Amino acid sequence: MPTEYKRIREIAGPLLLVEGVKKAAYNEMGEILLPSGEKRLCRVLEAAEGYALVQLFESAAGLSAETCRVRFAGRGMVLPASPGLLGRVFDGLGRPIDGGPPLIPDKVMDVNGTPINPVARRYPEEFIQTGISAIDGLNTLVRGQKLPIFSASGLPHARLAAQIARQAKVRGTDEGFAVVFAAIGIPFEQAQYFTESFESTGALARTAVFLNLAGDPAVERLSTPKMALTAAEYLAFDRGLHVLVILTDMTNYAEALREVSAARKEVPGRRGYPVYMYTDLAQLYERAGRIEGKPGSITMIPILTMPEDDKTHPIPDLTGYITEGQILLSRALERKHIQPPIDVLPSLSRLKDKGIGPGKTREDHADTMNQLFAAYARGRDAAELMVVLGESALTETDRAYAAFAEAFEQQYLGQGFETERSIEQTLDLGWALLRMLPRQELVRIKPEFLARYYDAQKEEA
Repeated sequence: MPTEYKRIREIAGPLLLVEGVKKAAYNEMGEILLPSGEKRLCRVLEAAEGYALVQLFESAAGLSAETCRVRFAGRGMVLPASPGLLGRVFDGLGRPIDGGPPLIPDKVMDVNGTPINPVARRYPEEFIQTGISAIDGLNTLVRGQKLPIFSASGLPHARLAAQIARQAKVRGTDEGFAVVFAAIGIPFEQAQYFTESFESTGALARTAVFLNLAGDPAVERLSTPKMALTAAEYLAFDRGLHVLVILTDMTNYAEALREVSAARKEVPGRRGYPVYMYTDLAQLYERAGRIEGKPGSITMIPILTMPEDDKTHPIPDLTGYITEGQILLSRALERKHIQPPIDVLPSLSRLKDKGIGPGKTREDHADTMNQLFAAYARGRDAAELMVVLGESALTETDRAYAAFAEAFEQQYLGQGFETERSIEQTLDLGWALLRMLPRQELVRIKPEFLARYYDAQKEEA
C-alpha cells in the first residue's frame, strides 16, 4: 500500500513542500487527499533526502497544510493509448470530456516520450497538402517537419489551425492520416469553435483533440502538449499512421512555464522566462520526425501569438531556432481583409525544396515559386512608390508589377478559410497571375516551362 505523508510544510500557489518523504522520484505522479475525500493530481518537481516539492495540476483552493495528505503513485505521468484516441476529446491531462467511455488501453505510455537516436531519423521529404496556396505553393510543408505559425493577438490563427486540421492530407498514397489537435489555454468559445468545426466537416473521426481551457489551472497547460505528442507517437510509430500535430497556443504554455518557475523562486532569464525554456521547448518540438524502419511520421505545426507583435520576443525567437522555418501572419494583410493573412515574404519553410518537384507536386513548382516570390517583392515595392510618387511616375513594367501584387494578395493569398485548393489548382493560379507580367520579366523560369504553361495558355486565352 502506498505511503501517505501528512507533513506539508508550505503551500505556495500550485506548489507544496512535503517533509519526511522517502524514495520519491522526479516527475513521479501523486495525489493530494482532502478531508472531504476529494483527490487532486500532482507530480514531483524536486526530490531530495527527506523532502519533495510537489506541483498541483488542479486548483489549490481549499487546501490546508494541516489537514491534507499526499500519496505518491510510484510512476510518472502516463497516457493510456489505443486506436480509440481518434474521434475523442480529452482534457489537458488525457481524461475524456466528450461524454464517451474511458479508453481501454492498448499500451500505457510515458508522456515524456523516449529519446530518438539522431542516426535513426529519416530526412523529411514527402509533400503534405494543406489546401492553402500560401503554404502549399510557397512555403511547402513536408512529412516529418516542424513548421510553426507566428501570429499576433487578434489575428485569425484559430481559424487557420482549424482549416489545416480539416484539409491536410498526404497525396498519392492510401496510407493512414490522422490529426492530433492540442489547444493550450484557449477561451471556451474558441474550444467550442474547434470541436464544432471538426464535427461538422467529419474531420473529428480522424482527429484526437486535447483541450486545456483558459479557466483550467495553468500548470495543466504544461502537460497538454506532452499528452498530445504521446498520442501522436503511438499513432505514428505503433499504428503506422502519418500524424499532423497542431499545438495552439504555445505562448500560453510558455507563460505557464514562467508562472511555475516564479513560484519555485528560480532566477529568471530573459523577460522573466526560465533560463531552461529553450531546452523545454526543444523537448517538445524535437518529438516530430520520421524514424528508420517505422512507417509512420509526426509532422508538427506549433502556433504561437507574439507578445506585442515582437518577433524578437523569447518565445518566437527560441521557437525559430529549434524549428524548420515559420509561417508569419500579417496585421497589414488582415486590415486589407486578406484571409488567411499569411505574409509570404518573411515566411520560410527550410525543407520545402525536398518536398516539391516531379513525382511529389509538379515539375514547374520550384521555378514558379521562385518567380512568384520575386514578382511579389518587386510588386510591393512598386506599390509603395506609387503611393509616394503617383502612378504616372512609374514605368509600364512597374505598374504591371503593382497590379500583379494586388491580384496576388486578393486571389492567391486571399482564398478564405473554407476553400480547399489542390496543388495543381495552386500552381495553375500562380501561372494565371504570372501571365499579367511581360514574358521577358520571368527570368527565374526555365524556357521549356514558359513554352508549356505561359505561351500555350496565353494563346488559348
